[in-house]
Amino acid sequence: MDFIDKIRKIIKMRHDDVVIAMTSGSVDNMEKYQYMLGQIRTYQYLLQEISTLLKTKEQNDSEGTVISIKPKDNNTK
Repeated sequence: MDFIDKIRKIIKMRHDDVVIAMTSGSVDNMEKYQYMLGQIRTYQYLLQEISTLLKTKEQNDSEGTVISIKPKDNNTK
């Protein structure tokens, strides 16, 4: 979990850096604004995906972590 916490911290820090840059007036054209907005959305998406994956794992912890390698198709022969 330390690794995941470090990754989340780095993503959050980079997100905050872009937000600060945008709000401090360093955006001088629309292309740069759109690029930075895309970065913010990507960082938010990554943080949400990490949270979702952690919630799924936490829900499965009562049964243990089980990884199925069987195909999901019920028509196996």
